[in-house]
Amino acid sequence: MSVITISRGSFSGGKMLGECLADSLGYRCIDRDVIVERAAAYGVPQEDLRDAMSRPPSFWDRFRHRKYLYLTLIQAALTEEVQAGRAVYHGNAGHLLLRGVSHVVRVRVIAPMSYRVALVRERLAMNDADALAYIQKMDQDRMKWTQYLYGVDWGDPSLYDLVMNCESLNIQDACRVVAETAALSCFAETPESQAAMHDLALASRVRANLAMAPAMANIEVEVSANRGSVSVRGVLPTRGLPADVESIARGVPGVLDVRCEPSSSRGG
Repeated sequence: MSVITISRGSFSGGKMLGECLADSLGYRCIDRDVIVERAAAYGVPQEDLRDAMSRPPSFWDRFRHRKYLYLTLIQAALTEEVQAGRAVYHGNAGHLLLRGVSHVVRVRVIAPMSYRVALVRERLAMNDADALAYIQKMDQDRMKWTQYLYGVDWGDPSLYDLVMNCESLNIQDACRVVAETAALSCFAETPESQAAMHDLALASRVRANLAMAPAMANIEVEVSANRGSVSVRGVLPTRGLPADVESIARGVPGVLDVRCEPSSSRGG
């Protein structure tokens, strides 16, 4: 009942690997569009969310709170989608958004540039030079984006449990290797890992509900959960706001109690 996340550069074979794994394991295959659709249910246009997942950091430097809002909704959507297990996600930063859950298998797919250029040429009808420029720009944006959001190098192999090179492995072989890895005992779903996933999903839902609340406009918080007990940490600028935070958080199914831990208080 593991969850598999696939990180890849554009046209490296990650989507094909995800679809192959879902078919062979009987897992759900989840891509960016599924996450965007679920996240939009919180009340944000899908197109805005797609931009949030693809815009370079220079754009979001001007809209810091909007970036926080959209990424909060995306994490909530992803955790809701994979909470039940048996899921493959090939999309942005799944290995980072689901950190701390031991039954998540984090896969990185790489491929030589010639392989990737050939795919772009076939699918987008580009010549080699344009295909190469397209891939390099996508890779550069993704690298900057991951560094900006999470402070890590997107290509750092230590962020993954398995790195697959499609230069010598075809998709079927790669699929078999990943499936065998996911079946290892270290990635088995346990009561502890289930609890960790449940806590992450609950905290993400609370954070998303807080982010969408008018009373929380321009306020950014961190939320953690432990078996229904939720802690909210951040700068709460008015005396009345902690009560609003507690009320919003308690409205999320599964929340048993709420503790606000303001890092400072201003105004009011």
